[in-house]
Amino acid sequence: MRAILCAGFAAEPQLQLGETTAPTPGRHDVEVAVHAAAVSFMDLLMAQGRYQMRPELPYVPGTDAAGVVVSVGAEVTRFHVGDRVACGNWHGAWAERMVAPESSTVPLPAGVDFQTAAAVRYAYGTARYALVTQARLQAGETLFVTGAAGGVGLAAVDLGRHLGARVIAGVGSRNKAAVVRDRGAEHVIFYTEEDLRERIRSLNGDRGVDVCLDHVGGDVFAAMARSMAWGGRLVPLGFACGQIPSVAANLPLLKNYSVVGAYWGAWAERHPRESAAADEVLMRLVGTGELRPHVGCTMSWEEFGVALELLRRREAQGRVVLQVLQPGQPLE
Repeated sequence: MRAILCAGFAAEPQLQLGETTAPTPGRHDVEVAVHAAAVSFMDLLMAQGRYQMRPELPYVPGTDAAGVVVSVGAEVTRFHVGDRVACGNWHGAWAERMVAPESSTVPLPAGVDFQTAAAVRYAYGTARYALVTQARLQAGETLFVTGAAGGVGLAAVDLGRHLGARVIAGVGSRNKAAVVRDRGAEHVIFYTEEDLRERIRSLNGDRGVDVCLDHVGGDVFAAMARSMAWGGRLVPLGFACGQIPSVAANLPLLKNYSVVGAYWGAWAERHPRESAAADEVLMRLVGTGELRPHVGCTMSWEEFGVALELLRRREAQGRVVLQVLQPGQPLE
């Protein structure tokens, strides 16, 4: 099969479009003919060798895909050949075929296209796990999301609105304001231009925010560590600025707030049934229009380098998706 292959970990990822052996599904796996595959910041970090895990080289990047089931393992009961699905794994999505565990595969409602479906599992799964399972966000609480125009960030804004929170979005440039407002942000903070603590205070007084999902790290995280409400939950999700911050222990002590991790991928592996059930709920909400994933741009998969550069420069809004197979196109 054709696939995008990573031959070596480097700051400039060593990627090329080539050919490799099609994967074989195990007993609990689903094999999918990939029509669309998402591109995430995690994919860039993994290809650079900066992620928590390093696949054996060469490997096929990409965590999330959507397409049509072409075969299933002997123990698979929820899916059949011909089903339209979204699926995920640590890597393998940027190829004509992908193999994923049954527990990481979700059926698509009628009307949800492959490009939209490929944008759901990782982004909304991470946001749901962070907001619902870990932070226990309640209706009426104030949620602040940094990196809010990115894939996971925009999903968190959308989901926070759906859960009834008052959402404040933090973005790095003014051209990202419209997309976060469209997904439900009541206020937008430009933390590259404004004093973050002062702006939070102007919006919420000395109370601070109840829940903060931070993708940026560095100075932004440090400011939010001093801007939490009593009993708040500060959730680190990533460190896009490249600086991993630390917290002085007196800060959560004085306001009785918690610093809560939210590593969705590891949780999904440890709790596959709960993860699969959450995926189905999220996809149903996408199907009814209650959640609205934003695909910022769709590119041919030959343009994977352009897609990664958008993420590297933090210019992407929502999810970037690669078009792999066209509907009705056979594998060569």
